[in-house]
Amino acid sequence: MSVYDKLQQLGIQLPPVSVPAAAYVPFVQTGQLVFLSGHIARRDGKPWVGKLGQNMTTEEGALAARAVAIDLLGTLHAAVGDLNRVQRIVKVMSLVNSALDYTEQHLVTNGCSALLGEVFGDKGAHARSAFGVAQIPLGACVEIEMIAEVA
Repeated sequence: MSVYDKLQQLGIQLPPVSVPAAAYVPFVQTGQLVFLSGHIARRDGKPWVGKLGQNMTTEEGALAARAVAIDLLGTLHAAVGDLNRVQRIVKVMSLVNSALDYTEQHLVTNGCSALLGEVFGDKGAHARSAFGVAQIPLGACVEIEMIAEVA
């Protein structure tokens, strides 16, 4: 099954690439690796604001991370032209806007990782880091960056 058939089956429509909010580009390709800049969680076109363990639950955070994954796939599609060229999702790095005593950043990040596995199967299995941070730009609850290998 093609990646696009899987996305359609999941009811996912890829968004266009977001315009960077600062002095950077949305992606850079070097050789077969595509590095995607951090994408913040958005809901209804606006930053999905919140702090995990304070005014957001882990389940809500996982939904936000899934939304980020969809945005990352839109950017990856723009970068490579065809998501079927993806050989592997190499690495995901997740920043979770967290209260001081919150320790479930890994469970929040699973929202992104699970979707990548659904879309790419074994090619979606990736190395990963999940960090709790004091704040994310615009007050967003989650920011995720990704590295993919393409043919």
